[in-house]
Amino acid sequence: MPEALILLGMADAEPDLSTFENKTGLAEDMKFLASMPELCDVTFLVGDTREPVCAVKAVLASRSRVFAKMLYAAPSPQRKRETSTKENKLRLFLKRSSEPLLNLQNAAQQPTGQQHQTLIIEEFEPDVFRQLIEYIHTGCVTLQPRTLLGVMNAADYYGLEELRRACAGFVQCCINVDTVCALLASAERYIQYKCTKTLVQKVLEFVDEHGTEVLNLGSFTLLPQHVVRLILAREELRADEFTKFQAALMWSKKYYDNNPNIDIKEILGTFLEYIQFHKIPANVLMREIHPLSLVPYAIIMNALAYQADPESIDPGKLSPNSSRVRRARQNQGRSMSVQSSLDPYGSNTTLSSSGSSDPTSCAPHSN
Repeated sequence: MPEALILLGMADAEPDLSTFENKTGLAEDMKFLASMPELCDVTFLVGDTREPVCAVKAVLASRSRVFAKMLYAAPSPQRKRETSTKENKLRLFLKRSSEPLLNLQNAAQQPTGQQHQTLIIEEFEPDVFRQLIEYIHTGCVTLQPRTLLGVMNAADYYGLEELRRACAGFVQCCINVDTVCALLASAERYIQYKCTKTLVQKVLEFVDEHGTEVLNLGSFTLLPQHVVRLILAREELRADEFTKFQAALMWSKKYYDNNPNIDIKEILGTFLEYIQFHKIPANVLMREIHPLSLVPYAIIMNALAYQADPESIDPGKLSPNSSRVRRARQNQGRSMSVQSSLDPYGSNTTLSSSGSSDPTSCAPHSN
């Protein structure tokens, strides 16, 4: 009984505690901090346009070991000489800028920890890197399909595991008919990362399931040519052959509008090998395709002959390079690389039709 009284007395004697948190206010203040050049001590010139993105080195280093090493590791003597040369060039490039943090005057006389740094980031796009910096400073970021892949790979690159996992989780719910083409288009820049391989695999599976809807999208014309060919070549694609032809024609017309010096027949010709014309009804061939004068007459005639008597036509004559397409489809379990001199992006990127199923593995790899 006395023991119980003692314990009760101790409980009563304990002072009341109250924990107050204002995370929203802190996040807003930190976002404001990163938006004020005069309050920051590092500027990143990002992407091909060298767009400036400001930040606070201490915040970056405390949140990312990669940034800590980048910003505070002591450079070698040779590295110092190279940096000095780059700073001289950069000073000339930025001489008209009025932003205090881009001013490199007297930087060499300041202690290493206090001088303002300007670094070039080429791996990521400005919008992507800006979202990364916002997350590092505030702990918050709005994920969106257009920049999702870049942010996910940037998070992995700079060791921000929680952000990378959030992106990987968002992928599961953001793949839909409205976003699928944007996701595939963004994969072009980041295909060297396993995160991208995994995402491309998931997107292609969605495309297979919703083939007809995807092929009829206006945004389908925004895809790189080799991605369009990759989609049309997939055996799992749930779309009839005439729908595939219409999608190829729509893409070709869009490309021709931007490149009128190239014959549209030549552009469309790069897709014909992936369309099985003998599976298109004869009346559609004659009423919808033949009058366009874009498909070789021999292909249409061979398709009609095959429909009348399948044994009368060599399957290899049903479409251009049909044997090569068959081999490609047999190898789709591994990967497919499709390229053309008409590719508006001039890319020879390999897009894998099957990728790692582990969403936690996103390290870069070499093709």
